[in-house]
Amino acid sequence: MNKEKTLSLLGFAAKAGKLSYGTHATEFAITSGKAKLVLAAEDISEKSVKELKFKADKKSITVLNLEGISTAELSKRVGKNCGILAVTDGGFADAISKHE
Repeated sequence: MNKEKTLSLLGFAAKAGKLSYGTHATEFAITSGKAKLVLAAEDISEKSVKELKFKADKKSITVLNLEGISTAELSKRVGKNCGILAVTDGGFADAISKHE
């Protein structure tokens, strides 16, 4: 994983308004079909990730654990306090997936 590239892309996606922040917003993005990719910081509980993965799998949405990226780092880069988020733009989702 290219940590800096991933964080940079997430920063751009945040500025473009292409992210859903937090567990509830991410779940909504999954169920409504808006989520293209789901990301979880490395310090998010396995249970939380497992629950999101179950919902995402039903919609064929990839869930990635951001190894080496903490909730604090992720929150700082996207400008909101969160450890779980959904990318709602296919272009950003593809670009981030390539660096994971």
